Amino acid sequence: MSFRRRIVLLAAIAVAVAVALASVITYVSVREQLRGSVDDGLRALSASVLTEPGPREQGSTPSAPIERAGERRNFRLLLPSSPLGEREGYAQVVSSAGRITPPPGRRALLAAGSRVLAVAQGRAQPFFYDSRLGDTEVRVYVGPFVAGQALQAARSLETVNATMSQLALVLLLVSLGGVGIAALLGGIVGRSALAPVRRLTRGARYVAATQDLSRRVEAIGDDELASLARSFNSMLGALAESRRAQRQLIADASHELRTPLTTVQANVELLSRAHELPPAERRQLREDLLSQLRELTVLVGDLVELARERAPESELELLDLAQLTAACIERVRGHSPRVSFDCDLRPSPVRADRARLERAVTNLLDNARKWSPAGGRVEVAVAAGELVVRDEGPGIPEEDRPYVFDRFYRSAESRRLPGSGLGLAIVRQVAEMHGGTAWASAAGGGAGAELHLRLPPANGIPNGAGASGRAPGGSLADARS
Repeated sequence: MSFRRRIVLLAAIAVAVAVALASVITYVSVREQLRGSVDDGLRALSASVLTEPGPREQGSTPSAPIERAGERRNFRLLLPSSPLGEREGYAQVVSSAGRITPPPGRRALLAAGSRVLAVAQGRAQPFFYDSRLGDTEVRVYVGPFVAGQALQAARSLETVNATMSQLALVLLLVSLGGVGIAALLGGIVGRSALAPVRRLTRGARYVAATQDLSRRVEAIGDDELASLARSFNSMLGALAESRRAQRQLIADASHELRTPLTTVQANVELLSRAHELPPAERRQLREDLLSQLRELTVLVGDLVELARERAPESELELLDLAQLTAACIERVRGHSPRVSFDCDLRPSPVRADRARLERAVTNLLDNARKWSPAGGRVEVAVAAGELVVRDEGPGIPEEDRPYVFDRFYRSAESRRLPGSGLGLAIVRQVAEMHGGTAWASAAGGGAGAELHLRLPPANGIPNGAGASGRAPGGSLADARS
């Protein structure tokens, strides 16, 4: 079933339930009012019933009617007449012994049960009940008449039942008409309301068929569907940017890989004629080839790192950025004895992927080591989730600072040094994967560059806290070499 049909069906069901509920309430309310009117008429009838002496007391000459004032054992009932000359109903008297006295010239029509006798005997309150007289449904009221007697007054419910039958038919027709109109209006409203969804569907099908990520869906208004269209457009923009970055990465990687591969190929071809070269040149050729292969391995590793997706939340762990940085400094120090490190490392818990964060920190330290002169000093500080690495190199020109974290970006001065231009790009990627950021600034008070890596601080005790031999809450300041 389509979404539009579901909307029409749900609208019809909602209206049907609402109309049915309103119809039931109306039916019950009108029925109670009509039956209440009959009950009021029965009370009035029972109050207006009069008696006159029977023939045994006064002979055959009727006397004037008398009101009920005491117990009478030989009397006739006088029922009031309507303005049209018809009787208002039927009434009979039941004694406490169960004797039934009907109106003159009529037979008893109602049975006298135990509850009726209880009212005649004064042991029960007046009450109403429904009964049938032949094929006619009647409403009966039982109340006290005189001492030791009860009056049963009945009126027909035919008029009430006929009215309720007509009302039920009218309510049924109104309900069916309401459901039909609701279905019609639901279809019209659904068609209008789902127009943005149809536009979004057409746009999605077009993009899926053509792979054209420049297509955009028209977003009109500020409702949820317009917000969905804008989100879809944002997704297309993100996909287009991702595809552009992917193609750029492939193009840059191809360009960067071409030179070392060509050099390796040339050296391998030259190595195949190594027997024609002096021993010293052969050794130099092997060393150059191994060096180029190492650079190529590093480049491929960096490319693989950049292509990796963000680690799932389950792989993140609570780490101390200060302790992790201290471990990275020890490894970098072994490769650069000509550079000293001044550290101010304060405990800083963060949630991160340990391997990736170590790679990013190592890249920052290697970058500072590479640019520092012999005997130079690299300052490293960690506090509140931020790592700052400052070197004493030539610094980064202001026009190059926005681009130093881009892939394969190398300034004019850096082209003379080994490297692929991916180290700082990996730093920024790791920072953004963890909800942080990375940037470059001028070193205050002199030459050099200052690089920052900031991650959101975390609460808790980092894994391995205190493993370095220092107090978990202390500082690693003044760790020099």
